[in-house]
Order: sequence, then structure tokens, then C-alpha cells
Amino acid sequence: VQLVESGERLVEAGGSLRLSCAASDATITEYHMGWFRQAPGKEREFVAAIRRAGGHTAYVDSVKGRFTISRDNAEKSIFLQMNNLKPDGTAVYYCARGTGTWGQSSAGKNYDSWGQGTQVTVSS
Repeated sequence: VQLVESGERLVEAGGSLRLSCAASDATITEYHMGWFRQAPGKEREFVAAIRRAGGHTAYVDSVKGRFTISRDNAEKSIFLQMNNLKPDGTAVYYCARGTGTWGQSSAGKNYDSWGQGTQVTVSS
């Protein structure tokens, strides 16, 4: 499957941004999906994940209450709504297809297909 991220890329601190990830086929409906990010000079970090039917979600503590992951299986897409963005949210954001169990959804090694990433810059 091919994954392509899109979304506005520059926002001021405190602002909001919505990222989208479009899949090339409907196989993503059979998998949980995740968002990761990598800031300059840092390791890739798990941000959020959502189960196949969308009923369960998971977030890294630093974004809880501010970010919301969702999916539209009919549109073969997942989304990341980011509110109250902070400068430390500056990173390349990636969507990915999960192949491990839901309990392993925060580990990047358990994802087999990745988008090319989209740069998000949060200015202070």
C-alpha cells in the first residue's frame, strides 16, 4: 500500500493543524494505523494510533488532550487533528500501517508501510 500525507505545514504556537493520510487501496481497513513524528536530531516518536474500526485510540502522553486521530475507512484515509500546537511539535510527521498487535502499536518496528512524511513547523 502507498500512503501519502498532506496538510498545512506552518502554524503559530497555539494554533491548529489537520494532517491527512490517503492510502492507495482499501487494505488499510484491515489494520490499525498510526502517526509518528521525527524532530531534527531526535529519534522517531510514536504520536497516535487507531484500531481498524476506529473504536480505540492511543496517544503519547505529550499530545493527550490536544491531538485526535481518526479514520474514514470508506475514504481510505486517516487524520490527525492537532490543536494547541507547541514549538516542540515541529517535526516530520509520518503515517504508517500497523502489522503487530494493538498492544504493540506504539513501536515503529511493528509498522510495515510508511508515507513519505510531511513537515510541520510550529513557530513561537
